Amino acid sequence: MRKSGILMHISSLPSRFGIGRMGKAAYDFVDFLKASETACWQILPLSPTSYGDSPYQSFSVHAGNPYFIDFTLLEEQGLLTHEDYASMLWQRTLDSVDYELLYRNNITVLRRAFVKFQSTQKKGYASYKKNQKHWLPEYALFMALKEKHDGKPWYEWEPELAMRDKKALDAAKKELSEEIELHSFIQFIFTQQWQALKAYANQNSVEIIGDMPIYVAYDSADVWVSPQLFALDENKRPIEVAGCPPDPFSPTGQLWGNPLYDWEYHKKTEYKWWIERLKFAASLYDIIRIDHFRGFESYYAIPFGNETAEQGRWRKGPNKALFLAAKKELGELRIIAEDLGFITPGVRRMVKSLKYPGMKVLQFGFDSDPTNEHLPHNFQTPNCVAYTGTHDNETLRGWLESANKKTIKYAKKYLRVAKKSHIPDAIVACAWQSIAELAVAQMQDFLHADKSCRMNTPSVLGGNWQFRTDAADFTEELAMQIRKLNRTYGRNVPQAENTENTEETSE
Repeated sequence: MRKSGILMHISSLPSRFGIGRMGKAAYDFVDFLKASETACWQILPLSPTSYGDSPYQSFSVHAGNPYFIDFTLLEEQGLLTHEDYASMLWQRTLDSVDYELLYRNNITVLRRAFVKFQSTQKKGYASYKKNQKHWLPEYALFMALKEKHDGKPWYEWEPELAMRDKKALDAAKKELSEEIELHSFIQFIFTQQWQALKAYANQNSVEIIGDMPIYVAYDSADVWVSPQLFALDENKRPIEVAGCPPDPFSPTGQLWGNPLYDWEYHKKTEYKWWIERLKFAASLYDIIRIDHFRGFESYYAIPFGNETAEQGRWRKGPNKALFLAAKKELGELRIIAEDLGFITPGVRRMVKSLKYPGMKVLQFGFDSDPTNEHLPHNFQTPNCVAYTGTHDNETLRGWLESANKKTIKYAKKYLRVAKKSHIPDAIVACAWQSIAELAVAQMQDFLHADKSCRMNTPSVLGGNWQFRTDAADFTEELAMQIRKLNRTYGRNVPQAENTENTEETSE
């Protein structure tokens, strides 16, 4: 079935409290998607952000981001009063996320809610903790210890705690029991709000496409608790770290710094940790997009301590064995393979044999020649996802502003438009009319946003993940335009017969 989607993270939703949250604005956006007959809402990882405010560098692969918890919903539950949060400074400007203010103020408000929660009946809390016992207690301890150490990474804690000496851990659990309970409560509330939002989306024929980073952050509960999963030395220091080799866009490569997996260990355990991770992701999302999918076939390893990615080497990954093991245990999972970057025949064979849809990015299509694989006439199968651009790309308008004359000339010719200013809308339409089963555009591209609204510039620290929308952006007129696009190219979510003709006439 042909579908369409809009890519916009929770953080970009309208809000008066510093960042998009899982309250009314999120439900309103689902209503907007329904009105536009758009089938999918694609988001970025829901995890807590750490280094560089990136959702791809998180303290846990399981935890939810406390910044997304909606205070108004907590007020409705009797866990907050309006005065508990409304008078605090949450943003200095309306069009970007201020992570410094969130870091300072968000935990203060959640702590107030926790105090009131302790005197309630705590319905469902005990069963939640029991169901999440495979990760929640250690994560809550990790966060409590992190606060005690002024946010320092675990590898800078006392050696007894960093190396998880049992006596030291037992003492910490006793000393920090209240803080541990606070972080368990935060995750409970996050899960309640997210599952309610997802249920509302599904009830309105909207599916959630979630994002799973292939790697985890070094400063995470995952590495601290389970060092055996990673290629670390006896002192729990990485031997090699993740990144990408140099290319024309990045002469020194990309040094991500994440610890790499000990794939031999994972193979011996029949990929138990990965299967659990995929199972958890499937409970959060309807469809899972796995970032840097090519890393399962082979991955780039950079010696720990190097300042650039120039001296790395390629190593073999588990290939499809991991996903075959997951299929055996979990059944068919709906996965999108992010197969961008340096793609070899081996990577293509792996993705094809697993039958996961790969990705095409139209923004990449106009800078070479008619054989470019990202141009729709070269799509070889409908089993792919056509993106106008991803969260790592410019907005279409920003891309157009920086494109050279040759690229613009070819884009105008290919898209059959006379004016340069018509190119962004034509690229969206081109993705929608392609044979790809799913076509996705960033919300920025429907809003004709310029380069200042770019979500992320890879390898640049600071200024990322800040894009915000305003409630006034989501007009009936825009919903109608997107609905018309969906109907024109057969991507609309089927609607009740009695409304179809009236709406079509009004357009």
